Amino acid sequence: MKIKRIILIGVVAILLGGYFYMSPLLPIITGYAAKNLSSGVFVANRLQESMENTDLNFSFIKHTSNKVEFEKKKVKSRFLWHSSATTYIEGFGNVLINDFTEKEITERPYKIVPPKPENPDTIDWPMGNVIADTIPSDINMKQLSLAMEQAFADTIPYKGTFAVMVTYKGQPVAEKYAEGLSPDNRFLSWSMAKSFTNALTGILVKEGKLDIDQPADIEAWQNDERRNITINNLMHMNSGLEWNEDYGNSSDVNNMLHKEGNMAKFTYSKPLEFTPDSVFEYSSGATNIVCYLIRKSIGNDADYYAFPREALFNKIGMRNAIFEVDASGTFVGSSYLYTTMRDYTRFGLLYLNNGNWQGEQILPEDWVEYSTTTANGSEGEYGAFFWLNKAGTDYPDVPRDMYCCRGHDGQFIYIIPSKDLVIVRTGFSKNGEFDQNGFIAGIVNAVK
Repeated sequence: MKIKRIILIGVVAILLGGYFYMSPLLPIITGYAAKNLSSGVFVANRLQESMENTDLNFSFIKHTSNKVEFEKKKVKSRFLWHSSATTYIEGFGNVLINDFTEKEITERPYKIVPPKPENPDTIDWPMGNVIADTIPSDINMKQLSLAMEQAFADTIPYKGTFAVMVTYKGQPVAEKYAEGLSPDNRFLSWSMAKSFTNALTGILVKEGKLDIDQPADIEAWQNDERRNITINNLMHMNSGLEWNEDYGNSSDVNNMLHKEGNMAKFTYSKPLEFTPDSVFEYSSGATNIVCYLIRKSIGNDADYYAFPREALFNKIGMRNAIFEVDASGTFVGSSYLYTTMRDYTRFGLLYLNNGNWQGEQILPEDWVEYSTTTANGSEGEYGAFFWLNKAGTDYPDVPRDMYCCRGHDGQFIYIIPSKDLVIVRTGFSKNGEFDQNGFIAGIVNAVK
């Protein structure tokens, strides 16, 4: 009898331990599945089967049960005793239903601005899709082809590529897609979205509506040392706010993206851990605070929702871009932008050309220089919402002037001014599965 009681107590202890271990993880597991599947199907034009076999095929995520409502463009994902659901907003993608009702989420004054140009297939690149047949003579196409083939090998260290596009001297010289994907597909940015938040911030600076060197306008910070944090600190990832960016557990970034309806509030409620401008600590939350400050500076939600398309996307021909919001209605500038490879390339060209687009100065004239100046504490690896190669740590065989937008699981826009190159790569590759340095070096070696 005593042995049975001990066994029973042990079983109960194991079950309770499992319950308390899994409970905080379940909203992350189901939230990740629901959010990525819904946007993958209804924004990126992917098949449910493709998403579940690739993007969702890992850890506990692959064990979720996913119900897709194709007419309503919604997804509900369940694992064990928890479920998460999304809703759809025309022009703004899919949103996890957290902390706000579906009605509150969908009935905000979302303003849909018609994309431009209207007829891209009749307009020359880069504003349109008519790409010249001529290739710059100082490029080794055989070497470039070998680099492209390597990128699509789909074996480690070149595993998981969805698409690659290479532009040299402003001219597309290579564009390739994995089977089942095409120029019509939108691809998830993950943290490449941070660099788009950089651009939107720069536009407001140019218009005199934001001063990145002044303390951020956050009411909750006014009675403590956080009141000294500036937008510049947030963009440099050295605000000093406590943060954990580990994607493998119940971390701040996972909780923010999958449990929180108001991602900016979740982040700006964090305590100060370091003196601002002293310690580099990568934080997706910092970017969402900046998105909130952009919203606050514009002051009108209808204008805020129109702002990315009117001020940036339509200006440079990014007609396919979908910038998603959180449940509170703020753009998720840390992670959730979807657009095509050609649109990502256009964005890279904007920065390659110092913020000028075919004669129009969209960004402040010194903005790219600011964005690529080393953030304090980053040891030459980070600027303002852009990764740098000044130290050559991650990219030893790539020119030191290369800077890039870099997204979780293998999304990149590489900008190399000294080589007049913009290289875009999207895919699903875990750490160690894709050799960025070798990939870029192979393409760089193809040009003089």
